[in-house]
Amino acid sequence: MTTGGARLTRAGLWLRRHGGAIRAVQWAVVAVYAILLVLPALLPLPPAEAGLLDHLAGWAQLAFWGLWWPGVIASMLLLGRSWCGLLCPEGMLSEWASGHGRGRRAPAWLKWPGWPLAAFVLTTVYGQLVSVYQYPRPALLVLGGSTAAAMAVGYLYGRNKRVWCRYLCPVGGVFGLLARLAPLHYEVDRAAWDARPARSATPIPLIPVNCAPLIDIRRMDSASQCHQCGRCAGQRGAVHLAARPPGREIARLRPEQAQPWEVALLLYGLIGVAVGAFGWSGSRGFVAVRQALAGWLVEREAGLGLLADDAPWWLLTHYPALNDSFTWLDGLLIVGYIAAVALALGSALWLCLGWAARRLDADWRPRRLQLAYSLTPLAGLGLFVGLSATSLSQLRGLGYPLHGQSTLQAGLLALGLAWSLGLAWRQMADRRPAQRLAALSMLVPALVLVGAAWRPLLHI
Repeated sequence: MTTGGARLTRAGLWLRRHGGAIRAVQWAVVAVYAILLVLPALLPLPPAEAGLLDHLAGWAQLAFWGLWWPGVIASMLLLGRSWCGLLCPEGMLSEWASGHGRGRRAPAWLKWPGWPLAAFVLTTVYGQLVSVYQYPRPALLVLGGSTAAAMAVGYLYGRNKRVWCRYLCPVGGVFGLLARLAPLHYEVDRAAWDARPARSATPIPLIPVNCAPLIDIRRMDSASQCHQCGRCAGQRGAVHLAARPPGREIARLRPEQAQPWEVALLLYGLIGVAVGAFGWSGSRGFVAVRQALAGWLVEREAGLGLLADDAPWWLLTHYPALNDSFTWLDGLLIVGYIAAVALALGSALWLCLGWAARRLDADWRPRRLQLAYSLTPLAGLGLFVGLSATSLSQLRGLGYPLHGQSTLQAGLLALGLAWSLGLAWRQMADRRPAQRLAALSMLVPALVLVGAAWRPLLHI
């Protein structure tokens, strides 16, 4: 074992031995989370001329959308799901509730593999309708509602488990995809696990491990569901925190291991819905369609109720004192725009993946699912770029001069494109170079299409 490998192994063992300290940190994060989420929603809205840091709501907005969520996405790409296991307040509270709940077995409906896609789409679209990035009450409703649901599920199902995180978390599926790229993971030596260890062979007593996200540790071969909490580190001398080349898990993914619902989340959710959600407010096409439809309704004096802005704040953005309210038409168009972009992008990518797979196999459908995972780097870095746009906007509002931010964002997208092409090439290692090149040429338009879809957000 190399020096670096030994240090990582010791780091994993340290996490296991200091579970109490980790839980104390988790409760501290819960306290900060609750303060930033609840208190701003109870205070009056600041005036329109107030600066970002002149009130608690602005600090909370900066913390959640400027630092917290971009940082979480970056951590998934670099450290895997360590955030989930070590810091996430929602996961912590769900597991705590599970320890004091009814301990029921999770029902079959709860394990439906389509929940991560449905939860991500619904949460993302609803967040856009109520302006979750801008106002504290929608943030409390969306984030706090998710946390309350996580605790309720934890109370009902499992015993000291994270049933919510495994099956229902709105971002759990996204995190699972991004964690496949991370260079850190917990490696399981199946032979060492199955062997009967000597007393001195393992630094950890052979006691049962409580894997909160419900993983069969002995058979774990993916970082997708592992929360990297360190509880199983050193178990039977077979589980170690280890380094690996970034993206290796996806490069080695076999066609039969691909999961259709996870691919749907990647293409239509993480790419399609995310592009639509981040892009509608700056889309010239959206503005033109809105103006044309509003004019058409006024001319015919029909459907004028669609132009009313009397929806409650928890359904559509409604802050007349700040001159910020959505009409019913706005709400319909936002949902329609995001749906159209998601369907168009996701379906275009699906077609390109099919064309590429046909170049490789006669039975090309499993190969198409496998190749879809190669788009994960571009999708993950695109999501980070979208979230960082909020961070950059906040910094500009604070008066910080930002030079070259668009170039940096474009560079991240270019990195994602190149990384995705590299992963696709490695996935096709079982084919001749000519076949690989032919298939790769079918994927290039798909990747360029995703990059072009993000371009309006970069202002270049």
